[in-house]
Amino acid sequence: MTLLYAAPALRADRVNWLPLAPPVVTPENESIFNQYTVRSRRRDALQAHLKARGIGTSIYYPLPLHLQPCFAYLGYQEGQLPESERAAREVLSLPVFPELTRTQQDEVINAVRDFCA
Repeated sequence: MTLLYAAPALRADRVNWLPLAPPVVTPENESIFNQYTVRSRRRDALQAHLKARGIGTSIYYPLPLHLQPCFAYLGYQEGQLPESERAAREVLSLPVFPELTRTQQDEVINAVRDFCA
């Protein structure tokens, strides 16, 4: 397993028991993870908790595509795609990059674990 695969695989192995929804990875669908995005019903509180510990996170799509101004011409209204809207409220991307050390992974994992405890 290369380092590109190792960091997220190690993380997934350690966070699967947490009340988060990690990315789904199957043998035929491996990823090098440009983002490692989880879902949490308490996303904003989790993000604040991680920030307080000096751990950066990102929310790449805070507004679902169907509600973005560039797609207004399609005529979708809030409430028409509830799963997309819920996902936009719950997704949070955790740190992931090839140089992320095991110690740094553990810091992220432990911070998430502390939040979920």
